[in-house]
Amino acid sequence: PQYGIVLDAGSSHTNLYVYEWPAEKENDTGVVQQVEVCKVEGPGISGYSHTTEKAGPSLAQCLRQAEEVIPSKQHQETPVYLGATAGMRLLSLENRSAADKVLSSVEKTLRSAPFNFQGARIISGQEEGAYGWITINYLLGNFKQSGWAKFLHSLKSISETSGALDLGGASTQITFVPNELSSESPENLLHFRLYGKDYLVYTHSFLCYGKDQALQQKLAGDLQASTSTVENSSFLDPCFHEGYQRTINISDLFKNPCTSAKKKQFPFSHLHIQGEGDYQKCRRNIQKLFDKNNCPYSSCSFNGIYLPPLQGDFGAFSAFYFVMNFLNLTSEQSPVALDKVASTIESFCARPWHEVKTAYHQIKEKYLSEYCFSGAYILSLLENGYEFTDKNWQSIHFLGKVCVSWCSDAGWTLGYMLNLTNMIPAEEPAVPPLSYGSYVGLMVLCSLVLV
Repeated sequence: PQYGIVLDAGSSHTNLYVYEWPAEKENDTGVVQQVEVCKVEGPGISGYSHTTEKAGPSLAQCLRQAEEVIPSKQHQETPVYLGATAGMRLLSLENRSAADKVLSSVEKTLRSAPFNFQGARIISGQEEGAYGWITINYLLGNFKQSGWAKFLHSLKSISETSGALDLGGASTQITFVPNELSSESPENLLHFRLYGKDYLVYTHSFLCYGKDQALQQKLAGDLQASTSTVENSSFLDPCFHEGYQRTINISDLFKNPCTSAKKKQFPFSHLHIQGEGDYQKCRRNIQKLFDKNNCPYSSCSFNGIYLPPLQGDFGAFSAFYFVMNFLNLTSEQSPVALDKVASTIESFCARPWHEVKTAYHQIKEKYLSEYCFSGAYILSLLENGYEFTDKNWQSIHFLGKVCVSWCSDAGWTLGYMLNLTNMIPAEEPAVPPLSYGSYVGLMVLCSLVLV
């Protein structure tokens, strides 16, 4: 077998993936399997902006794990790629030189590993969306179809590919093949030729709309709007459980590019947040993040961004899956109806903090305290942002992994590696000629049919 390594350097943490495929079948769809995933200890690499020299060494433990998984005689020929996403996109907007130093620290560590270093860079939101779409459809076997499947598709006007919905800590992406082709917003359309077929794919990445940055945006907006309710530096927040308390540093809240526009002066440096556990109020607060007022196109998602009519099935992964799975809302056997999803999140938010903490004592407090907000935010994004309705809610499949004969994590990393190793050919591989035995068998079959 051959191997490849991709590091997904996200805003909150980094994951290292090891992929394996049989050398002689590398152009077949669905043959690449994920054989290892290692979660790097500590924050995402953008979290090392003040101690940039520590960013690279933080990856060492997972690289050692990869060395153990891959046979040592193949280390030198195994490509290793690192793609950094929205956390680093934000850091490079905020402090370009710190971002460059983080990347060079990471590069130094990767070059010193025994693998074939192929680059460490910040990928664009559009690439992240497109590679996530490629991963899902590659794993589902949607790119290469048998003649019979192609014939069926030509009879029905059904979408041959699945859309991809990706949610991280700092950005979110929506990617799909639209039914109606429009030239309204060409910068949101990408063209791919894969296995002899052309795909025109719509994709958009919303920076600052990942779940962590959306929470920062919401807090900054609430503070900006409500001087009257912020007294003695304490503040009631409907998106946290009743009884929950958190103190935040106001200068930290406003220092990043997602919130800096909302900055204003306060007579105190820290804010004490107290949970209220009110889902409906929380949803109304979150709604303000999506500007639906001005749309210069025939249809928009939010903030004046073109969105063609939604089409086909969607795989929703990363934080979409993790949050909905925690809330027990990811069943594929009997998908949960939209109103039931909303009522489940509402009753979770209404539970007092001491009860939630006792019930889920094994989960880190920071993550546990934010599931109410994240659940409400996901519904707002899908319903108000992208306009999924009761009718097409069932077309969203929350995926942690895509399992065919083996399982791979849903995400952009596999698509990224497939693309960079040229493992998805533009044209369909030529059909090999029939063997002598098959030829004789076919002639006998034809004779029998004629008789």
